[in-house]
Amino acid sequence: MKPVSFGYERPQTLKDAHSILQERNGESKILSGGQSLGPMLNLRLVQPKTLIDVSNLPDLVHAEDRSRSVIIGACVTHANIEDRLVPDPSQGMMPCLASGIAYRAVRNRGTIGGSLCHADPAADWISILTALDAKITISGHRGRRVVPISRFVKTVFDVDLATDELLESIEIPRLSDKARWGYYKFCRKTGEFAEAIGVVVIDPCSDICRFVIGATSGAPYIVPGADSFLTSTSEVRQSSIMNLLIEKEMSDLYERELHVVALERALQRANA
Repeated sequence: MKPVSFGYERPQTLKDAHSILQERNGESKILSGGQSLGPMLNLRLVQPKTLIDVSNLPDLVHAEDRSRSVIIGACVTHANIEDRLVPDPSQGMMPCLASGIAYRAVRNRGTIGGSLCHADPAADWISILTALDAKITISGHRGRRVVPISRFVKTVFDVDLATDELLESIEIPRLSDKARWGYYKFCRKTGEFAEAIGVVVIDPCSDICRFVIGATSGAPYIVPGADSFLTSTSEVRQSSIMNLLIEKEMSDLYERELHVVALERALQRANA
């Protein structure tokens, strides 16, 4: 199939993009990398009257290195993160994991902001940035607002973004030199979305111990009391997390076990 007929706008400034979004009154879609939006257009899952191409807006492709964090523009590509062309606040986590997203051709075009706004639970950035406690800057003609990623991603393909707003940038706190991290995802073959994701971030200098379970039926799940699991045996830890997933209404036994094993393997990598 091919998309329905649509108009195309390529604003030169962020302010122009805000104006077009306001004028189109919810009948437009933002185009950044197009790696998810393109197939959805072809399948006619979305039928916007106008595409607003923001992929080259200077405000959205920049990165800013701060003392305690790094700001990454929404249209920075996966490949730029993989190639370390932007500052890395994550002690190698983000470049390493960017290299495992789909295929290089996709990474050359796909953007970190586009992935977040698409909000597929099986995508990598949602889980990674939740584990890193990122903050999202959203802007529109009414101004800017900042929300934590745990509130930005509401559920499957649904984010806290009004029709006249766009994702401008992501702020990621800087991990210390003593930080450890682990990531594991189950995929049936290279390039596919994950069936289960486990992310562990431990930074004693910032008193951070965060376990995240991704590729669920909703937003990534932040495991409560993760620091208590560091001294538990593997059997006790897996049993406890299994019970937490039951409370989260993950009813399928195979699915629960897959997610528990993914998290356990992420922890093993963090401790390696």
